[in-house]
Amino acid sequence: MNIDYPFHFDGRGRTAATTDDDHIRDMLEQLIFTSPGERVNRPDFGSGIMQLIFAPNSPELAATLQFTLQAAIQRWLGDVLELQSLEVTSVDSTLTIDVKYLVRQTQQQQAATFTRTV
Repeated sequence: MNIDYPFHFDGRGRTAATTDDDHIRDMLEQLIFTSPGERVNRPDFGSGIMQLIFAPNSPELAATLQFTLQAAIQRWLGDVLELQSLEVTSVDSTLTIDVKYLVRQTQQQQAATFTRTV
């Protein structure tokens, strides 16, 4: 059983559960939008991507965001997924991250899109 993210209760009043594939997507979302230093017991967990999106939009920024995110995913989630493609775009105040990955346990290909407006 995997606990669903964000934490909530299901219709029976119990902790909501989720599938393995959704749990991996949830872990990706948490990793992407957690800044290093936010987790007390894991101060280096996170991607730091939210700190970079306030910089002026440029091809260099997009490359930096992509490199930073690839490194974080490989470090923290490399045992559960194989990153196949990653695209980071920043338009005005919206950050969009498209991720395609292979779930190592099932060998199923998955895709996820994460968007934040700042």
